[in-house]
Amino acid sequence: MTFVKVEQHGGPEAYVQVANEELTPGEGQILVELSVSGVNFLDVVQRSKALPTPFRAGVEGVGGVVSTGEGVEGFEIGARVGWMAGGQGSFSQFALVQADKAVPLPDDIDDETAVAALMQGITAHYLTTDTHAVTSDDVVVVHAAAGGLGQLLTQVAVLKGATVIGTTSSEEKAEIARKNSAAHVFGYEDFAEKTLEVTDGLGATVIYDGVGATTFDNDLTAVRTRGTIVVVGNASGPVPPVDVNTLNTSGSLFLTRPTVADHVRTAAEIRSRTDEIFTWIRNGDLTMNVGARYPIAEVADAFTTLESRATTGKIVLEH
Repeated sequence: MTFVKVEQHGGPEAYVQVANEELTPGEGQILVELSVSGVNFLDVVQRSKALPTPFRAGVEGVGGVVSTGEGVEGFEIGARVGWMAGGQGSFSQFALVQADKAVPLPDDIDDETAVAALMQGITAHYLTTDTHAVTSDDVVVVHAAAGGLGQLLTQVAVLKGATVIGTTSSEEKAEIARKNSAAHVFGYEDFAEKTLEVTDGLGATVIYDGVGATTFDNDLTAVRTRGTIVVVGNASGPVPPVDVNTLNTSGSLFLTRPTVADHVRTAAEIRSRTDEIFTWIRNGDLTMNVGARYPIAEVADAFTTLESRATTGKIVLEH
């Protein structure tokens, strides 16, 4: 029995398999035996520099409760749970999870669907409800529309009645964006010009940008007066420092860089979001797309794929 550890910051090769010690849940914790783990860019940030080394890798998973610590109520042994925070060390057969961060899973949501719906589903939920409350009056640009988050953002925005413009790097990925009901799909190089063209010069109401450095300047052109730019990632590198006066000269814009941690601060908030996400899945309004599956022993390969943007949809690790 092993777990995945990062002993030194670095690339995917920094993930190493080490012998797992016996874990005992402390106060407010549950011990979970995992069936599947989620692969996320947050893991990349941690591995690169965000967490002091050494640390147990993995933030997201699904599995069954093995035991509970003092003060934990509402979790029976064997119950299926998922989490996308509060379970550091999720690239392992067993993980300790903060009970107030764990979500009980309904019987009609399978483990793989659940893990695909957690980090990215919750992110798509708060981005379209809290960061900018998407409505049927909105034109929404979703960068990297064929990625795991991009696909969910597209579907949720369409569900709320918005017109979605997706950006992708290839025709194959453009087809995925169209399958998720994006009204228009453009390449990264000319998306600003094309967005203005299809909106009669008005531009997008809101832009969700997970690409970062190579798209941000054109976001300023593509967004309408009093529009919102939401930076949600930096797949091409971080956005350079922004002169706040740019937001004035570009049309009284709103710019924000939210994080998921600030939108799941209580058990009630997490569960209110997952309840709605699971309802959307149950009703057929939201479809999870798993783009690749790797055994846990091939975790480095999984992250090489993620960071090269060579796949679409969610990447999962199977136990």
